[in-house]
Amino acid sequence: MVKRKIIWSNKAKIKLFEILEYYTERNKSTAYSKKLYDKFSKGLVLLREQPEIGIKTDFEEVRGLIVEDYILFYEI
Repeated sequence: MVKRKIIWSNKAKIKLFEILEYYTERNKSTAYSKKLYDKFSKGLVLLREQPEIGIKTDFEEVRGLIVEDYILFYEI
């Protein structure tokens, strides 16, 4: 079996941090941010195992995985 590695772009890392920070500030707690991060992480585990599960986009190599109200765009 091929081992896949997930590589985050710098822009994606910044956006993730901004999203988590937003909910921490809004809720005055890290509880929801931690839950959301866990959901993102579980989605990424699924993508490693089954990269074709994401929805197709207009770009041939780009797919998207829906997690809560967000879409994680990725290339295989």
